[in-house]
Amino acid sequence: MVEACLADRRDLWSLAQNRHTPADAVARLARDPDPRVRERVASRADLDPHLLAELAKDPDCAVRTRALLQPLPRTWAQRDVIDRVVGRTADEIGPLAVMFAEPDMDWYSACAVSADPLLRRVAATSPGLPDDLVNRLANDSDPHVRHLLACNHPLTPPGTVLDAFITTARQRPYLLTLPQLPRTGLQALLDHEDPEVRALAAADTALDQPPIRLLADPESGVRRAAAGNPLLPPDLVSTLLEDPEVAEGAAANPNLPAERLHELLDLSGLTRATAE
Repeated sequence: MVEACLADRRDLWSLAQNRHTPADAVARLARDPDPRVRERVASRADLDPHLLAELAKDPDCAVRTRALLQPLPRTWAQRDVIDRVVGRTADEIGPLAVMFAEPDMDWYSACAVSADPLLRRVAATSPGLPDDLVNRLANDSDPHVRHLLACNHPLTPPGTVLDAFITTARQRPYLLTLPQLPRTGLQALLDHEDPEVRALAAADTALDQPPIRLLADPESGVRRAAAGNPLLPPDLVSTLLEDPEVAEGAAANPNLPAERLHELLDLSGLTRATAE
């Protein structure tokens, strides 16, 4: 089957990826004209040192990068973890599930102090990194390292999580579930150009002033978030219940008195419980 694939030039990337491909076929694939195939060979854990040295001088940058990324010896689990990060941004990757076969923590720790930002990104995906390395990566010069850390490590500092929220728009639904995401101290974000960031700030219960002006924001999500802020005066919140565009946010405002809440339930057709 291997010989047939090589002869017909089909499934070569899969052959280069497969850990059971015979060594002689791997050597031939290392010299294939397709750089994607050579890059896959360069990532293998069972690569012959002479072949690795040859690929480290490959004319294609991606092949050289992958060959030089890890010295031998390597493991297949390490290869698989790197594969999840290579060629993708932090916004595309986000939170990662633990793999069936994870590299040991010593390897992740070595990646965390590597001079190569790609290996530091790999380290940032490990939820088991010790505190000192978490703090190190939280201040990394590479933003993808910081943002991957925010999505994957429970001890990521709040400021790093907030920065990830502002920058990685696709990961916001997940980041909103994290207890480390700051919910106060967001005054400076009230005029942010991104409406989802303004909405987060509009819900800040420690603002200097009630976010009344954001009730007129052009984005409905920002208006709803402002309507739910308990800093708003109760009479204003009650008035907002009459506006369909912000009523949902106003109905969730903890400043609504109990009697007003009962009125809303009455309007919805629910009957009050009869006291015994």
